[in-house]
Amino acid sequence: MRESRARATLFGAIIFSSLTIWAVHFQQDQERETMYKGVLRDDERRKAKMLQRQADFEESRRKREIYERVQTIQKSDNMQ
Repeated sequence: MRESRARATLFGAIIFSSLTIWAVHFQQDQERETMYKGVLRDDERRKAKMLQRQADFEESRRKREIYERVQTIQKSDNMQ
């Protein structure tokens, strides 16, 4: 009888330990995937920001061309 309790306790401990190890690895995989998705989101945000900056630059350049056609610009000696 003592032997069967000891075996049951041993198997219970083995199963509990195995499940704990599996759960930790599963959680690590989930966290790794979540972090990777965050990197992808950051890349998309950075690309969108760069595209917006490029569009703003093009708009500014277009406006400057229009203003230069309408207004005369004199360069002064003070500008470097």
